[in-house]
Amino acid sequence: MLRPPALSLLAALALLAAPAAQAAEGVVRKLQPAQAKVTLAHGEIKELGMPAMTMAYRARPPSLLDGLAVGDRVEFTAEKVDGQYVVTAIRKKR
Repeated sequence: MLRPPALSLLAALALLAAPAAQAAEGVVRKLQPAQAKVTLAHGEIKELGMPAMTMAYRARPPSLLDGLAVGDRVEFTAEKVDGQYVVTAIRKKR
């Protein structure tokens, strides 16, 4: 049976220290598809240490913004990647 390689201690600590992706709800306030940016008004995201605010996020991948419009109520997942907050999943709420 093959076993996956063991993580180094530093790699394991980095995984523990990285904030986990966190789902939140918000409203699309502005879209900038050419820059892969979306501005969202959202409530507090405790796990990321963010109070309720309106903030511009990068979308990774940019195609996440396809089909969105200003005013859409959305559920999204935000993560801190390379020191920046990014949206890694987003969908319209019904």
